[in-house]
Amino acid sequence: MPLHLTKVAFGHDSLPSLEERARLRAAEGTGLLLTTRYLPKRHEEIVGQGSLYWIIKHQLVARSPIVGFGEADGGRIAILLGTELIPVQPRGKRAHQGWRYLEDADAPADLGGGVEGLAVMPAALIGKLSDLALI
Repeated sequence: MPLHLTKVAFGHDSLPSLEERARLRAAEGTGLLLTTRYLPKRHEEIVGQGSLYWIIKHQLVARSPIVGFGEADGGRIAILLGTELIPVQPRGKRAHQGWRYLEDADAPADLGGGVEGLAVMPAALIGKLSDLALI
């Protein structure tokens, strides 16, 4: 069973903002890269099958597949992410510093096709509609 990470999308107040960043990185031919001080102890459970779930305004709103881990400048660890940003069914999640583990059973499901209209909706509204099982 895969293991995932969660992280606040610092500097982004909406899913379209994060999508634009991912689109720019994909156009450059590179994925997103995050750095952290420590290699996750459970990194072997994550690589190749886990994702990084992005938190915007206290909601898990999208995920990026985790391609691997590497070394970064200054002795830091790089978390290498794929270029794909996949919207998920929003789920409430408290903000936190750094990253946290997310078990696969607790991870929100991917949104099906037709997510274009959802991208412009506020994360809080998407979360309320999801709670009501309307999306």
